Amino acid sequence: MWPNIRKQFARQVVRPDVVRKMIECGMRVTEELKIYVGDVELDYSSVARAVGVDRRVVKQTVDQICKNRYLYSIFSRTRPLGTSLVDLVSQLGYTALVVEADPRSPGVMAGVAAILARHGMVVRQALADDPDMVQDAKMTLVVEGQLSGETIEEVSSLKAVKSIKILK
Repeated sequence: MWPNIRKQFARQVVRPDVVRKMIECGMRVTEELKIYVGDVELDYSSVARAVGVDRRVVKQTVDQICKNRYLYSIFSRTRPLGTSLVDLVSQLGYTALVVEADPRSPGVMAGVAAILARHGMVVRQALADDPDMVQDAKMTLVVEGQLSGETIEEVSSLKAVKSIKILK
């Protein structure tokens, strides 16, 4: 998806930054050239401040999206993912397992989830960065309770896994 979107904005300098922020935050556009996060309408100025551009750049970006059938088919349907539990693990008694792995290797999440299930761990949330959007893409799983040393070793031994980090 991202390479195709990038092509649509190849000639513009800062519009891709606006688009990246829109994807990152789950912003959607409407035919009326409005921007929403969920059911909350955002004005161009607030998006512009977040990106560090003039509000007219945001308006031009939204206009370009609405005039392009491919872009509109994507940006009229994007939604925010919701609250990440990663920063709340210590308050909730959970653990976050951050896995850096080959992002093009299939089955990494399934392999990690299978190990966690074998050890009786309940996954509360799973998040994975899109390697086309994030340079050092990682996968994060938030689990109930604490991970045993054996569980950590098993996850580390998976073929595609480069490193892991535990957040408590």
